[in-house]
Amino acid sequence: MGQDRPADRGAGTGVTAQTAAASSPVSPEAVAAYLRENPLFLAERPELYRALAPPVRVHGEALTDHMAAMLRVERARSAAMAERADDVLAAGRAAAGLAARVQEAVLALIAAETPTDCITGEFPVLLAVDAAALCVEAILPGTRAIPGGTVDRLLGGRAVVYRSDGSEARLLHGEAAPLAQHDALVLVPGQPPALLALSARERWTLDPSQGAGALTFLGRAVAAALRR
Repeated sequence: MGQDRPADRGAGTGVTAQTAAASSPVSPEAVAAYLRENPLFLAERPELYRALAPPVRVHGEALTDHMAAMLRVERARSAAMAERADDVLAAGRAAAGLAARVQEAVLALIAAETPTDCITGEFPVLLAVDAAALCVEAILPGTRAIPGGTVDRLLGGRAVVYRSDGSEARLLHGEAAPLAQHDALVLVPGQPPALLALSARERWTLDPSQGAGALTFLGRAVAAALRR
């Protein structure tokens, strides 16, 4: 009557069978037994092959299959890394190409007597886009008038917004709206609020991977030209 039962002794020490099992290391024999009972365990979890060391020597078809699986995982990982590297290089080349085109556009803007004529007449060729328009929340010669609040609503405080939804194409691009499958809206700082709307049929022309730096500079250059 005065003796503790086994369960009472376990409760007194604060150690349960489950806790003890969790803290005990798993033996190699237990791992081997589990894999024998679950032969598809590794096949269903190929990512584990990256954590395994390959056997030094191949003994039989089963080990050969495991070696092949490990090689497949590494090859897939290498291919994914190479693809990401190609994407980064392509984005870098595209950004460099856009920067060069923006430089030519800025030079044309400096030499132009009328900035708005340069934007609509020369920017499409220099920037390799289908159309360019200066949209202003006011009535100014050579510009496209847009309602008050449009610049803030479309840009939301950003300097450049790339779009592919074709929304409000008629408002921003006018007769060039059917060509505006993709566009870039560029903030032109100053008053009244204004933006530069560039439109293109092909995505690569105005690809977001090109970044916003060059077009941000172009918007500032347009603002400076308008203040002359």
